[in-house]
Amino acid sequence: MPTASNGGVSLYYETDGDGETVAFVGDAGYGGWQWGWQYGAVTGPFQSLVYDHRGTGRSDTPGGPYSVGLLTQDFECVLADAGIGSAHVVGAGLGGMVALQAALTTQRVESLALFGTAASGAGLDLDPLYADPGDRDALHAATEAAVGERFRERHPDAIDRIAHWRSEEDAGPTGWEAQTAAVADFDVRDRLYEITQPALVCHGTEDAVWPVERGEALAEDLPRGEFHALEGGGHLAHAEQSKVVEDYLLAFLGEQADAEWRS
Repeated sequence: MPTASNGGVSLYYETDGDGETVAFVGDAGYGGWQWGWQYGAVTGPFQSLVYDHRGTGRSDTPGGPYSVGLLTQDFECVLADAGIGSAHVVGAGLGGMVALQAALTTQRVESLALFGTAASGAGLDLDPLYADPGDRDALHAATEAAVGERFRERHPDAIDRIAHWRSEEDAGPTGWEAQTAAVADFDVRDRLYEITQPALVCHGTEDAVWPVERGEALAEDLPRGEFHALEGGGHLAHAEQSKVVEDYLLAFLGEQADAEWRS
């Protein structure tokens, strides 16, 4: 079981495949299950890396609050331990904020693919997305809150499966509170012009917690941002519309590989 360390905090990660690295950075509270669809899609043409934030899953849970800067240091430690110099970074929610911070403060980001995130956490109420992993009924309700209405109606079995995965992998209350504190304090709206890497931004139009308008604004303010609305998708739109998202992501990563080859 590979683990990196940052100041004595153990950080669990996994890698698979060969080639350029695609690093998946997760959302607040969620375990690695959230990347099951995209991780498999990119593994092969790329090396995939996924890890648990401090406070989640198989990583340690030190006391909080955490900051996006601290979580970005964790991300750097994971890459260093895996022997990876730089990566295409895929982030959701809090993970998207870590990706933005890494692009601003490190040399490790080749490109950005951002799902259901924003340049600022001001005014966001993330509580509807969370439930204690030991409370199965609450997990089911929190998962329903994270998806769009059409998905809830058509795929109740998927809601049940996700709630089960969450019971095994998600953050407990201590990790959740520490991670969401990082979201609340994050704001790089006045620095987005500094991020010159190509950036794919996708956002569910029915995301009730991270409003789609924030995703649109993020893409508009990133110098090389491109926006795709995931119609009818909630906060977990990258899971709800996994095939659509995989197509966007693979096309985007292919463009970066082609650009590197031409250069």
